[in-house]
Amino acid sequence: MLDIFKKKTEYLAAPFSGKVIKLQDLSDETFAKKILGDGIAVEPEDKVLKSPCAGEVVQVFTTGHALGIQTDLGLEILIHIGINTIRLNGKGFSKKIKNGDKLEVGTPLIEIDLDYIKKNADGIFTPIVITNMDKVKNIKFLKSGWVESGEKLLEVEHY
Repeated sequence: MLDIFKKKTEYLAAPFSGKVIKLQDLSDETFAKKILGDGIAVEPEDKVLKSPCAGEVVQVFTTGHALGIQTDLGLEILIHIGINTIRLNGKGFSKKIKNGDKLEVGTPLIEIDLDYIKKNADGIFTPIVITNMDKVKNIKFLKSGWVESGEKLLEVEHY
């Protein structure tokens, strides 16, 4: 069969165990209004952020509060730990990866101090956002309520 007729589907897994939250329910308007792209958020119960997909680290912020991943099929994923955590200047985050690192689903990315972040940021909700939505035909949300780390969270169909 010709490749143009082959459905290209990719899954994003939960990077933490925790409560699933719709982006529009977040207090941060940038994420709630989907200005950076579409996706989902998780309120973590785990202390290690794990990769939701296979791909490559394209940018890890020096503060460790956020990173960008390009999946093997070309999606650009932004993971932002917590709300307004940039102002913590890296405290509470310990990076386990660097730019250019290759990833598999479940690769440890950043260790977090949940208690410190809960006390010093505006929230611990962690958005997982697809920033190049022009590549996305459809997103199917696979989980609500509670999710375990590594469970399929989103099904993304590419153009």
